[in-house]
Amino acid sequence: MEIKTYAGISEEYAKLEHSKIVLIPVPYDETSTWQKGADKGPKAFLEASENMELYDIETDSEVYRQGIYLAQPITINATPEAMVDAVHQETKSYIKKNKFVTVFGGEHSISIGTIRAFNEMFSSLTVLHIDAHADLRKSYDSSSCNHACAVYEASQNTNLIQVGIRSMDIKEKSVMDLDKTYFAHDMAIDDSWMDSAIDQMTDNVFITFDLDAFDPSILPSTGTPEPGGLLWYETLDFLKQVFKEKNVVGFDIVELCPNEVDKSSDFLAAKLYYKMLSYKFQNEYDNTYSAKSVINTISKFKEEHDY
Repeated sequence: MEIKTYAGISEEYAKLEHSKIVLIPVPYDETSTWQKGADKGPKAFLEASENMELYDIETDSEVYRQGIYLAQPITINATPEAMVDAVHQETKSYIKKNKFVTVFGGEHSISIGTIRAFNEMFSSLTVLHIDAHADLRKSYDSSSCNHACAVYEASQNTNLIQVGIRSMDIKEKSVMDLDKTYFAHDMAIDDSWMDSAIDQMTDNVFITFDLDAFDPSILPSTGTPEPGGLLWYETLDFLKQVFKEKNVVGFDIVELCPNEVDKSSDFLAAKLYYKMLSYKFQNEYDNTYSAKSVINTISKFKEEHDY
């Protein structure tokens, strides 16, 4: 993909040994069943990230200073099962290095591998699945590693909580835990869904975020857009609460299907990723050069020198 560092940050903040965060791109799109192009998502996301301001106003922080290592993309030409295994092994290897591991796909089948790795490394794991689709099929097109099966394994082995669902096959109801599923049509009229979902989470939370969870009016560039989705600030409000109240151990973002004409979806994905990191590390930020500290320093100087 010929991109040297995440968001064009300097090598000082991009070396593995000095980075708290690892970003693994997975440009893979083998099992998607409608619009193809999710394999181009990581490159579009990274290019958009290079054009993003790295100061986050809300958290008054520059999270890239925690160090973000851009790993080599996983690009094996193999079966879906082999790809899931490769993602699983690569993700687990960086968790073992005590890194905060993030993954950017690619289609949603890759999340089977990331979830498997985190579930093996963290006890009592909650998987927070934010998506338009239930993705609870045990198998699809003769494979259990299909994008339509992205969280079936999580439903069997973790505390799965699903948010934003508005499209599914009736057979998936037999697998779904309705008490831990937040349908978009209910969320639209009941603001209590955020607190309810968080109350059902264990301490350790992994987030798998399918970008089609967003309404197509703000993110049209995804393989299977669905009307009636999440909007920007309600999504951030929810994520902010999750990061504040729980130990988010990692996350992945999937299903960006870039459009050559409209880059707004690419930029939203880039901003979402950076926002999630900012929420995770905002209390660890050295704010020596933050806006608030600069203003305070100037005010103090003026007081001391009778300005």
